[in-house]
Amino acid sequence: MKIIVGLGNFGEKYLKTRHNCGFLVLDELVKQLEEENISVKWKEETKLQSSAVKINFNGKSILLVKPLTYMNLSGDAVSKVLNFYKENLENLIVIYDDIDLPLGKIRIRDDGSAGTHNGMKSIIQSLGTEKFKRIRIGIESRGKVAPKEQDLSNFVLSNFTKPEYGLISESLKEAVKELKKML
Repeated sequence: MKIIVGLGNFGEKYLKTRHNCGFLVLDELVKQLEEENISVKWKEETKLQSSAVKINFNGKSILLVKPLTYMNLSGDAVSKVLNFYKENLENLIVIYDDIDLPLGKIRIRDDGSAGTHNGMKSIIQSLGTEKFKRIRIGIESRGKVAPKEQDLSNFVLSNFTKPEYGLISESLKEAVKELKKML
């Protein structure tokens, strides 16, 4: 089974913030599946510290996961999900925002460091490795959209402006397209 984890912060307050790109990609995937008459019902899995749903995609079992731990503790939920389902790292794909990529740019990697992303730092620490697939969504290239010197926490927890959200919406669709290829 493939496990697709979208990183974000749960709750209405964070719904359309830059840090929620992982959640937003999963929401876009679910929207597309529902347009194909595939019913998707998220379920809160307390023991996994996640909201999750199992779907069938092209004959394959896929688990979509949104950690409910807040970003900085994402590794707790990811490790619980992998352990519970006894899945290997090669079946894990993590989707998240990246402040070091230009707004809307998508980058796919098979491994790598966490960079400045605390959610990824948590996952790498919990799993003890950097060797898992990831899809990164650019939310900023420092100094182009936001000032070079900025409080990263406030920036990533801020909402996209209307023009930025238009660009990000297209990137979310592109990320889903890339995810489907990976599956």
